[in-house]
Amino acid sequence: MNKLLLCGLAACLYASPAFADEAEAEACVRQKVWDGYSEGWSIRTLTSSTLATGSTQNYLVTLYKGNEYQVQTCSGAGAKNIDILLYDLNGQIKARDDAEGPDPVLTYKPDATATYYIVAYARELNAGTDKVPVAVALTYR
Repeated sequence: MNKLLLCGLAACLYASPAFADEAEAEACVRQKVWDGYSEGWSIRTLTSSTLATGSTQNYLVTLYKGNEYQVQTCSGAGAKNIDILLYDLNGQIKARDDAEGPDPVLTYKPDATATYYIVAYARELNAGTDKVPVAVALTYR
């Protein structure tokens, strides 16, 4: 019984760095959301996923004419270049971040109310990194 308990404890300790890294990414993006409140931004949604090099996570959202939107991100250690793109339902890129780095920001003001895909794309991870957590928040004002 003690061996089973020790094995379970060891497994939890071994797994904790991944959970800590994901929690850190979410805490980072939550802080960005809180900081944005003073500039008039409100939260629309916040989520996270884990991405490998070349993989994407897509989020379907409706953006309303008259609002300005901002996609904030935070990535875990090991992320070298994460991209944020905004596609319309026809697959046309409407906006993308221009910066290279692990925590892109995208701002967009739609001309009409429509449905879009927000795409988080792990363009490049640091050598030796298999996957990284990426937290994404959509805010508006």
